[in-house]
Amino acid sequence: MERTVSTPTAVPPTGRPAAAGAVPSQGHAPSPADAPARLALRRARTLVEPALLDWVDRLPGELRRIARYHFGWNDAAGAPDQGLVGKVLRPALVLSAAEACGGRPEESLPPAVAVELVHNFSLLHDDILDGDTTRRHRATAWTVFGSPGALLTGDALLSHAFRVLADDGSPRAAAAVRALSDATTLLVEGEHTDVGFESREAVPLQACLAMSERKTAELMACSCELGAVWAGAAPERVAALRRFGHHLGLGFQIADDLLGIWGDPALTGKPAGADLAARKKSLPVAAALAADGAAARRLAALYRPVDPDGPPEGPERIAELAELVERAGGRGWAERAADEHADRAAAALAESGAAGASAEALAGLAALACRRDT
Repeated sequence: MERTVSTPTAVPPTGRPAAAGAVPSQGHAPSPADAPARLALRRARTLVEPALLDWVDRLPGELRRIARYHFGWNDAAGAPDQGLVGKVLRPALVLSAAEACGGRPEESLPPAVAVELVHNFSLLHDDILDGDTTRRHRATAWTVFGSPGALLTGDALLSHAFRVLADDGSPRAAAAVRALSDATTLLVEGEHTDVGFESREAVPLQACLAMSERKTAELMACSCELGAVWAGAAPERVAALRRFGHHLGLGFQIADDLLGIWGDPALTGKPAGADLAARKKSLPVAAALAADGAAARRLAALYRPVDPDGPPEGPERIAELAELVERAGGRGWAERAADEHADRAAAALAESGAAGASAEALAGLAALACRRDT
């Protein structure tokens, strides 16, 4: 599941102001501590959106139409819509990591665009695999245009991601292509593992953590790595920022899993309890199933693979599952783990030598990513 992190209303390349609800609120008043992160996200959106739209518009015919809908520039009929939706968190990590290593954000645009293309390739595929019907408060692309069209549009975005890097001509482009290729392969492996977990009655917690490292944390780590590489940073700084992104990514996934069970659909853009209904082996669930006690045993008895031909479960059963996860300790474990990875991200950021505004931006992005009230 994907969360949105609110940023100020922007004017998209379509020429229309973003709709008031285009980027959902986090559900709490922004604090002064959020300011550096929000500035980084706003800068990333301003820089990345025109370049991203340019690459999407290079797609042929129907693929371009589907991609424009998925990103938020057009509605299902092809008319101009609210503009780019989503957090642009990964591009913000690229640009801020580059700046932390002495680079100029404007010169780090190619890897920022590339990681956003890879991310959205994964979202288009993920929605099909999970059968999700809403994302970012809109109908998912496959429900509007069909699974084949959405699947192939994701493939086209992935192809474009590597073309963006190759066309730049930077002497560091080859290293960036290798890093992004490796990260994408691990992301796909993680997605494949995640889907396989749904048909298993029990999955060890460590296996779920390893899956999350590949599916989510790897692209976050790569985003930080690419920013540092593009800025010409020394290997030890690249490694430290990669560790920062890794722990940020795990904290993000754990917080996202918490929201997948207890989040407010009005804020998350997803149906309540969708992960439980699909029998996702999310991290809170895996932790609960690994526990001892009556609640864990009852959860294990109920948390069997869903019969696709059976009737849909009602909200009472979903509420019972959520309560059992909490009583078995899954929610408490996940909250502690998210905080632990936030602390580890902060330690890695300190080791990177980042200072000043760029360090504040990266620290703020980590705090927002690991927040559980969005």
